[in-house]
Amino acid sequence: MRQEFVEVLKKARGSHGLERHEVIVLLQARGEEVDALGRAADGVRAAFLGDEVHLRGIIEFSNYCRQNCLYCGLRRDNRKLRRYRLTPGEILATARKAAGLGLPTIVLQSGEDPHYTAPVLADIIRRLKGEVGVGAVTLSVGERSFEDYRLWREAGADRYLLKHETADAALFARLRPGTTLQDRLLRLKWLRELGYQVGSGNIVGLPGQSLETLAADILLMRELDVEMAGIGPFIPHPQTPLAKEPPGELELTLKVLAIARLLLPRAHLPATTALGTIHPAGRRLGLCFGANVIMPDTTPPPYRCYYQIYPGKAGMDDEMEATLVALKNMIHSLNRRVGRGPGHSPKIQGGMNNEV
Repeated sequence: MRQEFVEVLKKARGSHGLERHEVIVLLQARGEEVDALGRAADGVRAAFLGDEVHLRGIIEFSNYCRQNCLYCGLRRDNRKLRRYRLTPGEILATARKAAGLGLPTIVLQSGEDPHYTAPVLADIIRRLKGEVGVGAVTLSVGERSFEDYRLWREAGADRYLLKHETADAALFARLRPGTTLQDRLLRLKWLRELGYQVGSGNIVGLPGQSLETLAADILLMRELDVEMAGIGPFIPHPQTPLAKEPPGELELTLKVLAIARLLLPRAHLPATTALGTIHPAGRRLGLCFGANVIMPDTTPPPYRCYYQIYPGKAGMDDEMEATLVALKNMIHSLNRRVGRGPGHSPKIQGGMNNEV
């Protein structure tokens, strides 16, 4: 292994802080260095978060979107996608089934769909907490107003996932027409001010991305001090302008995940569905490179196949029970255990107590 790599890895494990050029040294890992990076990340995960793997049930309740992102199959101009919206009753029934199967956190995710007003979503959140008994509610519905975020927080929402996608402002603007990285970061600031557990994250392998960009992504997540970071590979969708671009690489995605773990020792890092989509063992590898969360899709089968951010999503078994059994078996095969309770951030009052 390169001496420079060994020294930077040692620093990352000890201080959990690196300069951009040092992050790039780790991103350039090859061969046995990649294995060493994965072992280091897994060790930090075990030391700070223990062996629990938290399961969060995702309900993708609408695939309508007002945005026109070049990389996303839900983009406004995709006229070939069959659109759907779940009713509040369908959302609650799905959450009740998921909670009954032992999923203590529900993630409400959709495209940016203003059809669901802030009061409507607030009522759903209150009913999830009050009627269904959900332990924690995470929202991932994109860019909304400060007042919308405030209303949902007051209704009981615990977490909000708003991925920054890329820390390169020019690349962000090119891939997300009509939006800016500055506005994205402003909303992440609002979420922090309102007391959410904040999640961000990036896409690995975007056209026009570089190792310098990826290093900036990781350092931005550390600067934001996020409670969760969703890191997954770019997967081209055939009905987007990026249809013919190559997908993100498994190894590079795992390296970004591992470095994020080294620099964010207390953050929850999912082994993403996208990882499982580009490689059959993707989720398992993610758990070996620092991840401690899996988010199975609990969207009702009649709708699930139409939530096409990218094609070929992993974990599309119509039987939620079968999917959960398979995930739990995988977790146990790694000598890990399924987390109990809502799995709040260990940084907050009432969170997990197994940090060091």
